[in-house]
Amino acid sequence: MVSFVAKDAMRLDLLLVQEGGIRSRSEAQRMIADGCVRLRGKITRKASAAVRAGDCVECACAVATIPESSLRDVEPHDLRLSVLYEDAVCMVINKPAGFAVHSGAGMKPGTVTLLSGIAHLFQERALPFQQESVLAHRLDKDTTGCLLLAKSPAVHQALQRQFAERHVRKMYIALVAGIPVHPRAIIDAPIGRHPVRRTRMTVMGGRKSREARSTYELLARGELCSLLRCDLATGRTHQVRVHLAAIGHPILGDRTYRNAASDRLREQYGIPSPCLHAWKLSFASPADEQEHDVVAPLPIMFQEVMQKVSITPFPV
Repeated sequence: MVSFVAKDAMRLDLLLVQEGGIRSRSEAQRMIADGCVRLRGKITRKASAAVRAGDCVECACAVATIPESSLRDVEPHDLRLSVLYEDAVCMVINKPAGFAVHSGAGMKPGTVTLLSGIAHLFQERALPFQQESVLAHRLDKDTTGCLLLAKSPAVHQALQRQFAERHVRKMYIALVAGIPVHPRAIIDAPIGRHPVRRTRMTVMGGRKSREARSTYELLARGELCSLLRCDLATGRTHQVRVHLAAIGHPILGDRTYRNAASDRLREQYGIPSPCLHAWKLSFASPADEQEHDVVAPLPIMFQEVMQKVSITPFPV
């Protein structure tokens, strides 16, 4: 359950978009109609319900659905996606680098996205493919590793609820510039959209930011960089990248969140993309209500960079 206190008085559906992080008004209205929203402790199915400043709003179904502006016909393509886990209702794939999860603003028509590869997997299994209810969460274009998929809208909603209630554990492996002073620490810093560079996120306070908390642990260190394991308590856009850059240890290969040290290492070793890997995902499958731990092996590129910077390979 995700909850927040309304800062301003307005309609409930507008509030969910402006203060609750929901991507569109129609998505907010769907959540309200589905009984996923509580206002002042009671479920309300009225999108126009009046919210007062200071009211508590709770959302039981956080969304990772695709924005309506990004919904396009998806042509199946065989991207040779590796399936790490599968049962009757869901699967976990090993996302490769270089593929946006879905189409979006600024992308050329015809660009192949990960959804095309997922559509092919569904086609092979004779499963109905509904692009708006297959992704339980997202990964950035160049982030690799565990990505959880639902095989039906009902399962999608059940998995979304697990993410909203923070029952899913997400662990990343990151190669960063420099060596942290503390071998283990919690980064508790709200994240919001950068006020000027709108495609970027940043650590910030105020009403336009959202709670974000990450824990990192030092696994290995080289002369100029470190290997970290990161455990996310929340799932904000670019969270790991923003948090690590904020403490002075940006991810190697990241051209968006970087500093002079990470730029030098990227150029020196020819690092093509961010060394960030969604290593482990722990969740309860709706098929058996049992918890499953799924691990994605480090990609070859990541291992090669580790060798170049003299860091012992991580045993996964």
